[in-house]
Amino acid sequence: MSATLERIRRAAQAAPRRLLLAEAGDPRVVGAAGKLGRDGIARVTLLGDPAEARATARRADRSPGGFEVRDAADPALVARTRAALAASRGSKLGESDLARCAADPLFQAALLVREGEADTFVAGAVRTTADVLRAALWLIGLEPGVKSVSSFFLMLMPDGRAFTFADCGVLPDPSAEQLAEIACLAADRHRTLTLQEPHVAMLSFSTRGSAEHPHVAKVREATALARARRTDLHIDGELQADAALVPEVGSRKAAGSLVAGHANVLVFPDLDAGNIGYKLVQRLGGATALGPILQGLARQANDLSRGCSLEDVVDVATVACVLAGNAGARTP
Repeated sequence: MSATLERIRRAAQAAPRRLLLAEAGDPRVVGAAGKLGRDGIARVTLLGDPAEARATARRADRSPGGFEVRDAADPALVARTRAALAASRGSKLGESDLARCAADPLFQAALLVREGEADTFVAGAVRTTADVLRAALWLIGLEPGVKSVSSFFLMLMPDGRAFTFADCGVLPDPSAEQLAEIACLAADRHRTLTLQEPHVAMLSFSTRGSAEHPHVAKVREATALARARRTDLHIDGELQADAALVPEVGSRKAAGSLVAGHANVLVFPDLDAGNIGYKLVQRLGGATALGPILQGLARQANDLSRGCSLEDVVDVATVACVLAGNAGARTP
């Protein structure tokens, strides 16, 4: 385990948060629930069918201990979720959709987080990112001052370095304003999780005017907006990846920059670049990729990759718990 991940785990154990997991039929989730609870990382509740949770634990040859199970069929919980969805969505949800969502553990988890009965929920081992985002946005909503939900990956390198890559999972083609917001949110979360000073690189195929194109202009505008929004952060752009990461190249291409050659928060210009970038670093560079971690919600919630392992569920849930405990320490 990397030193960064070990520190995050210790931080979670120091103040265990109330965690909801909403996929009781998945053995990875049930196994992770037990490990998170037994290791004291979180106070875990599995939301779903109690019989299904017990059967899943038996199939996975794991003890069902270490977590509680809350019945998603509880009429009071279903009624509360239905009322909240009706208030949030109004006539946009028909009766059949309203009934279906109200009985869905994913939407119930979002409601319980919104109401303060849990600190965070994690789902996505079975459900799609769209499902997780829909539940979070409909029932938790955005952090005050934030206009878009986005995401990041915490990238843990084999040599011990930690990077934050954003956005690699939510916004396909962010505007300059959205890129600026992504940069500020990601910087704060990088500081919380790594205890490092964030150095934010706004990535492009151009460095400091080496090329002209509407794509470059967008990144340049986003850099100016982010700097104006957060004068306390070190933000520079537009920068090519080598200028952002390699000191010799950074000093040559962007002389005088506090970020060039020392970046630890990489903001990608669009989802194509971000998704491809993190997967290349993960698969070819041997990095551990934790995420996508959602950012910008009023209360923490988190997605999983459907290809996740039990250990991935544990690690992402641990990150979500630490962020949930630091919700008041950030500014958008």
